[in-house]
Amino acid sequence: MAKRDPYDLVVIGGGINGAGIARDAAGRGLKVLLCEKGDLAQGTSSRSGKYIHGGLRYLEYYEFRLVREALTEREVLLKAAPHIIWPMRLVLPHSPEQRPAWLIRLGLFLYDHLGKRETLPGCRRIDLRRDPEGAIIRDQFKTGFEYSDCWVDDARLVVLNAIDARDRGATILTRMEAMSARRDEGLWQVDLKGSEGGRRVTARALVNAAGPWVQDVLGQVSGVNSNRRVRLVKGSHIVVPKFWDGPQAYLFQNDDKRVIFVNPYQDNLCLIGTTDIPYEGRAEDVAIDDREIDYLLAVVNRYSRRELKRADIVQAFSGVRPLYDDNAANPSAVTRDYVFDIDGGEGMPPLLSIFGGKITTYRKLAEHALEKLKPYFPAMGGAWTATAHLPGGDLGVPSFEAFLGDLARRYPWLPAPLAQHYARLYGSMAHGLLAGAHSVGDLGRHFGALLYEREIAYLREAEWAQTAEDILERRTKHGLHLSPGETEAVRTYLKGWTNG
Repeated sequence: MAKRDPYDLVVIGGGINGAGIARDAAGRGLKVLLCEKGDLAQGTSSRSGKYIHGGLRYLEYYEFRLVREALTEREVLLKAAPHIIWPMRLVLPHSPEQRPAWLIRLGLFLYDHLGKRETLPGCRRIDLRRDPEGAIIRDQFKTGFEYSDCWVDDARLVVLNAIDARDRGATILTRMEAMSARRDEGLWQVDLKGSEGGRRVTARALVNAAGPWVQDVLGQVSGVNSNRRVRLVKGSHIVVPKFWDGPQAYLFQNDDKRVIFVNPYQDNLCLIGTTDIPYEGRAEDVAIDDREIDYLLAVVNRYSRRELKRADIVQAFSGVRPLYDDNAANPSAVTRDYVFDIDGGEGMPPLLSIFGGKITTYRKLAEHALEKLKPYFPAMGGAWTATAHLPGGDLGVPSFEAFLGDLARRYPWLPAPLAQHYARLYGSMAHGLLAGAHSVGDLGRHFGALLYEREIAYLREAEWAQTAEDILERRTKHGLHLSPGETEAVRTYLKGWTNG
């Protein structure tokens, strides 16, 4: 049966690039299957700095095309998913020892004008001694600059792309690993294996979007050689209680020319990162080390009046960035651009492998990937994602704030923090989650903080969530607000669900 009715595209990898390509391809009319050996966004795509940004520091490396594309994408994605992406103002204290003021002003001028900026305000100079944003900054830093970028819930961005792909006809298989892929009679024969058994599928084309594992898929799964390589760079973050007033984030320059983001996170917390360290171990084993913790604390404490200590750390996490290896000596200088590699001659089903990329440009990367595959699928539709909402992003009102107000009016029994939570994570899909509920009691068992049984059921049924980590770390951030006992209660509940 599989040979008579092959998929057009099998995508290996359920991170942002794989999910984005599956969504775009399904919307063009292709028959798509995406397989992911773990959970969606379980690797790099849930461990980013959580920014949709142009990459201000990339200007120093003359990455003008990448910065322009990323700046343009800020506006596209902000319109597509205003519930999980929103504007953020960043304050950059001027440190003359790192970069002269004229260079920062020039960089910010380019940042404001390289891309298509429609809704985000431009940069401005601020007096750190008088403006409220300077209240936490040490006295020796007198001048600062403020500019715009966007925050994103990275793991949810992946899930929303997968949902849209599914809704457009794609098959999404999580916890299903591609064990081998071989060409046979003009098709790819792909063997998949999961906890409940295996299956073989056939496809006219194969996309390798495995991120840090892209070379493993090339060599061990498909047996294809490529001259291109990924360079693994570890980036680590720490989470501490928020220690300033106001919605702004901060960008601190270090004396090694790197910059550290300090961002509001989950209302009362802040996210600090990231490091840039060459990594040669298994991507699955990545973890923050003591040197990275000391590094991040030292950069923040150089600028902040409130000195942070190790005891302040609530959580830490690390990710491996699969950057395209351009032979740069400095890990921070390695390009964040993406490169495609196509294997397949005349009459052979193609294998498209993706090297590099960043979360901001995933949608454009997907468009470019489909352009590369166009010769193999001449009848497929054209590009469409630039003007399409992601699931939940069609709020029906001019702003997220207006949507939140409408949600509160429609469900007056919903406590304000819970309404905010549902609006932010699910956007217009919150109505489906809340369908038939008329009181908090209708949400089922309360596990602590803002987590109720109904949300767990929704995530299992609609978003491929299976484990406590899927729910508490990736689909939501409830895990940051639950006690160890409450977290264990969720695990026990899910075991009962599975056994039942």
